[in-house]
Amino acid sequence: MAYEAALAALAARLGEGLSTSTAERDLHGQNETWFAHAPPDAVAWPRSTQDVSDILAICHAHDMPVTAWGAGTSLEAHAVPVHGGLTLDMSRMNKILNIHQEDMQVTLQPGLTREELNTELRTTGLFFPVDPGANASLGGMASTRASGTTTVGYGTMRDNVMALEVVLADGTVIHTGTRAAKSSAGYDLTALMLGSEGTLGIITQMTLKLHGQPEAVSSAVCAFDSFHAAVETVQMVIQMGINMARIEFVDAQIAQIFNKMNATSLPEKPHLMIEFHGTDAAVAEQSERFGEVVAEMGGADFNWATTTEERNRLWRMRHGAYTACIGYRPGCMGLVTDICVPISRLAQAVEETREDIANAGLVGPILGHVGDGNFHAILLLDRDDPAELARAKEVAAKMSARALAMGGTVTGEHGVGLGKRGYMAAEHGAAWQVMGQIKRALDPKNILNPGKLVPDETDRVMPPNEDHR
Repeated sequence: MAYEAALAALAARLGEGLSTSTAERDLHGQNETWFAHAPPDAVAWPRSTQDVSDILAICHAHDMPVTAWGAGTSLEAHAVPVHGGLTLDMSRMNKILNIHQEDMQVTLQPGLTREELNTELRTTGLFFPVDPGANASLGGMASTRASGTTTVGYGTMRDNVMALEVVLADGTVIHTGTRAAKSSAGYDLTALMLGSEGTLGIITQMTLKLHGQPEAVSSAVCAFDSFHAAVETVQMVIQMGINMARIEFVDAQIAQIFNKMNATSLPEKPHLMIEFHGTDAAVAEQSERFGEVVAEMGGADFNWATTTEERNRLWRMRHGAYTACIGYRPGCMGLVTDICVPISRLAQAVEETREDIANAGLVGPILGHVGDGNFHAILLLDRDDPAELARAKEVAAKMSARALAMGGTVTGEHGVGLGKRGYMAAEHGAAWQVMGQIKRALDPKNILNPGKLVPDETDRVMPPNEDHR
């Protein structure tokens, strides 16, 4: 068996906290979309920082790859152990360590999910706002620098993580950041770890910013005859200084899917889904002003969700869009890809992507976060049709090239993983090699999530003046 000596040392240290069973290995080799199944040689479940430190020290000594696993919800195969080795399942490190209520902060372990955290915070008057839709682990959200439906109002994980405890490849434990509101002391290692996708270290503890639960919440959905009109509405609202907590869009095909899968009766047109947070007076004013803009821009079928149950139903439908789309074409698999562009280019990017999907003969609903220029195409593919997968990959490549040509990024939310690694040179040029140098400095044996995010010796650097389109 590969890594026999390492597995023997791990078994002696962890006992029942290590498994080489086929069932566990298969489970931890799966992913949410189309990437190939790749099981690890073993799975470990640490319960403490010391466990993680000891595990990494053993793996480092035996050159054994280590891939962290949170809730397994990522869409770019971040947690698939493509070189085998050990999967480090962080789900048993799921404790809240300290709620600093007066400072509006919480310190916790990375295996806790965002829904579990907010359930525990209900009685405090505080909540954690970053909402990628899936009930992801908070460590996974930090590792992918996640964002989501509330980004326009509350920011991304980059804006809401204050400090980290991280175990490096050789087992060394470091602490980054503090609970202070700001610092000018040295390199921002917290920011470096956010979005590193487990290639630089394993997060074992996090301190997050919390926010006050809003006094009032108001949600609505409205239809537009064109996506251009919907985007122009959002641009006008932002320029007017109307504060939105969420502003989402779905295309006409998503509206059709919602109707079929959720028994709704939405017009089969592009829609905006909006939410306002604040005091009763502020929410009422914001809602009224937003309604005036919608009327001016030709929006129709404006329906407010006035009760908690109606709001929850609306956002459950939005968060369940991927599952609904998969159910819409039974037996299919999804190639889900995202890009992010300046909001002034969003309508053009979406419409050109729609044309690409139609020309490729694919089924590909589109939805996204119109407030920050980020959108997702859910390409629904026949599992037994490799030609369809090839066409879908071509559409995804065109999306990435379009994003870069428009001054955007190949991924605003999903992260790099396996799916976007091939576009990193085009987006970053020589800076991608700098990322590789940082990786080699912290993980010279390349045991942490190898094959992901950073370049290896076969990857070409894009010259700084080369046309990346």
